[in-house]
Amino acid sequence: MILNEKKFLDRLDKMIEDGINGTFEETNFDETRLSKLETKWLRYLASSKISHKKNEEERKKLKELVSDISHQTKTPIANILLYIQLLEEQELDEQSKRLVGEIKEQSEKLEFLIGSLVKISRLEAGTFQLEPKTNDIKDIVERAILQVSPKADNRKISIYNEKKSTEARFDAKWTQEAVFNVLDNAVKYGKEGGQIKVKIEVYEMFAAIIVSDDGIGISEEELPRIFGRFYRGENVREKSGVGIGLYLSRQIIEEQGGYITVESKIDKGTSFKIYLPR
Repeated sequence: MILNEKKFLDRLDKMIEDGINGTFEETNFDETRLSKLETKWLRYLASSKISHKKNEEERKKLKELVSDISHQTKTPIANILLYIQLLEEQELDEQSKRLVGEIKEQSEKLEFLIGSLVKISRLEAGTFQLEPKTNDIKDIVERAILQVSPKADNRKISIYNEKKSTEARFDAKWTQEAVFNVLDNAVKYGKEGGQIKVKIEVYEMFAAIIVSDDGIGISEEELPRIFGRFYRGENVREKSGVGIGLYLSRQIIEEQGGYITVESKIDKGTSFKIYLPR
């Protein structure tokens, strides 16, 4: 009995190993239990192969669709913004200036939304590869702060950067995008005339970028949902935004083996920690 069990388990082990390697073939053609298992296993492998092929085809179609959307929308939006710039150079009455300003704001919002959707689609479809390398965190933090500075200046928010230098493994371009989205969120929901603090902490396996604001804060009930795609809190409906930035940031960081945490208190502020593997 023990010998038969050993032979049975050995065969099961070989079935699984051959299935992983794509070399599985039925060897028993009788009414035994093992033969039935082999037949079901072969059907499962065939079904998985078909499913994988279908997923690959759908991914290819999505890649082509995303590329087409990006190409088809880029030129019209660029032209609209160009025409707006030409209008701004003309002598306009106050009402016309206000209307041009509204058109510009909505066009820029549309440009941002389409760009974000394209990024998300590419990330989720796996149509681009992150290339983590050893980089200095200080560099991407400084570039992200430079990106967000105009918005911060408009709200009279100062950004204190610790400027600590330390290395970690990450894709510089996309990780800068993730840090920018977190900073942009802090500027958007921080207190007008307040301060954002950016510092770096180093641990044994990770280095963390910490972004803290003194703004409206996030309720405990909402914290688990803020990284959801298109999620926007109840107390920020009047603010501009579509709820994509934090979702995109988390996707980028987790794809590289890192993670993001958040702590917040209503009317006290919010602190995000972006952990990157060292």
